[in-house]
Amino acid sequence: MTDSLGYRANWAVIIPSTNTAVQPEFDDMRPRGVTNHTVRIWIPDDPVNSDEEFNALMDNIRGEFDNAILRVITCNPDYIVMGMSAETFWDGLAQSIELRERVKELAGRGVAMGSDACQAALRCYGDIRRICVLTPYWPVGDRNVQKFFEDCGFEVVAIKGLKCDSPANIAQVTESELREGLIELNEHNPEAIVQVGTNLAMAALAGEAEKWLKKPVLAINTATYWYAMRANGFDDIVEGFGSLMTDFRELPASYLETDAGRNALAA
Repeated sequence: MTDSLGYRANWAVIIPSTNTAVQPEFDDMRPRGVTNHTVRIWIPDDPVNSDEEFNALMDNIRGEFDNAILRVITCNPDYIVMGMSAETFWDGLAQSIELRERVKELAGRGVAMGSDACQAALRCYGDIRRICVLTPYWPVGDRNVQKFFEDCGFEVVAIKGLKCDSPANIAQVTESELREGLIELNEHNPEAIVQVGTNLAMAALAGEAEKWLKKPVLAINTATYWYAMRANGFDDIVEGFGSLMTDFRELPASYLETDAGRNALAA
């Protein structure tokens, strides 16, 4: 429901309570007349030093996820933007579709998810197949990300998980560390590099990295907000976040709100 400040749209943004990167990055991308309304999924900032502890983190998110949606829809948003990524990739494409439809049913609104956004963004650059992925995750998270992209028809030639030791500490990864990760992945000669994990502050760096790597470098926060804009018919250009926000202004209809469209992406 629009209002005096969000006269084009009000969007609900759902993020884990430990995440300090999504909110400022999304606000920096926000076009005129669109407002972001952030709800935080309460989770503890527990240590994560193994696959088992990473799975416990995911369980914490799942336990509070529905409550966060029910809280934020009381402000009558027009659309849901998921500023969290691991759950959207978990267990591959089929499970991602199921999650998307469950969120739509619970919220009564459309939703932009990182999984949808990354594959849609990759398709904008032509027939890309070979990709590398940078994550803050432990191996169990990386395996689920790889499964999703492979389900969608991409070849993941390398994946670098940074094994961050708590959900809040993901935001402490420096630009230098992210740059080194990109350079390392680029040695595998991918056609594109994708960064997932919404608490890695990489939106601006990804846009810069395209210039010196000379290939698409997609940050998940940029891809997700781009998807939300295009799915809602906003063709605004936003500078400073790479070619996705400046050169690719349309989201093909096949990427939008249907299972059929999403399955078409995996063909």
